Amino acid sequence: MPITIIHIKGMTCGGCVSSVKTVLTKIPGVSNAEVSLDDGQAVVQHDGSHEDMIFSRAIEDAGFEVIRQ
Repeated sequence: MPITIIHIKGMTCGGCVSSVKTVLTKIPGVSNAEVSLDDGQAVVQHDGSHEDMIFSRAIEDAGFEVIRQ
């Protein structure tokens, strides 16, 4: 399964981590999302049917900033 790593700015607590994980795992094709407050990132396992922009948009719609590298 493909893995996408997304760097996130604006997470400050466990509730933020939970919010990001929730929006990512609701995307069809996502099998798992691990979100780390310390690393400021999400590691998303998915079936490859979506472009990475779908993940970024979901995170930004939840109120966080995606750091594009």
